[in-house]
Amino acid sequence: MPELPEVETVRRGLEPVLAGHRLCEVVQRRADLRWPLPERFAERLTGRRVEGLGRRAKTILIGLDDGQTWLVHLGMTGRVLIGDRMLGEFHHQTPEPGPHDHVILTTDAGIRIVYNDARRFGAMDLWPTGDLATHPWLARLGPEPLGNDFSAPVLAARLAGKMTPIKAALLDQRVVAGLGNIYVCEALHRAGIHPGRIAGSVSARRIDRLVREIRATLAEAIAAGGSSLRDYRQADGELGYFQHSFLAYDREGTTCRQPGCGGTIRRIVQSGRSTFYCPKCQR
Repeated sequence: MPELPEVETVRRGLEPVLAGHRLCEVVQRRADLRWPLPERFAERLTGRRVEGLGRRAKTILIGLDDGQTWLVHLGMTGRVLIGDRMLGEFHHQTPEPGPHDHVILTTDAGIRIVYNDARRFGAMDLWPTGDLATHPWLARLGPEPLGNDFSAPVLAARLAGKMTPIKAALLDQRVVAGLGNIYVCEALHRAGIHPGRIAGSVSARRIDRLVREIRATLAEAIAAGGSSLRDYRQADGELGYFQHSFLAYDREGTTCRQPGCGGTIRRIVQSGRSTFYCPKCQR
């Protein structure tokens, strides 16, 4: 599933072609994705001017000039592509919509934007901008890991007394928003914390390092355009390439890359998800 860096990369790719532009044509090719689309969805989007784009956790927020926000969640296989640009190249012909092209936009600049989702686990909604904090997808989220509200004291308070493994606690969107399996594995490895350690037992000193590594891991992944595992593409069709920088995730059986460690990356299953870690340097 696309995680925070992938969603932020898509948001940044869409911003220059959507912000300040009007949606001249909106084609809705089905009534639902993961859930039903809002009533009169295409009609309500058509003619609207995009005021700006934001992100909350793994949801893209597209502010409109009528006081509504268009929420886009990519789910597992959702992709947003600009025009028919693939692998960094434009082709002037407009292809026929594919079977998984569910929403197609054309802006006042003539740019075509396609939402493609093979498994339809993504979702879209329209919500009053002033009431976004009450939206069911957003209402119970914790602080943004790259925002000013996220700090070592804040995370320590949220982990205090928790008897769940630290990895499970970090995946809880009420503790911190937007973190997923890949980047939690990577941040815990960088911080030297075993994924099975009880969350409430992690010392303040180690939480401070963990916060720094979460921020650094996410920032590096965004700079790399996210991680492409199976379906993910940036908005321009390019693959992300942070997967080439993984220190732990998907590296079972390989030598730990931490300087001077020499351990071997292992894989375990926690809450039905693969966890990759080094038993030598993660305690």
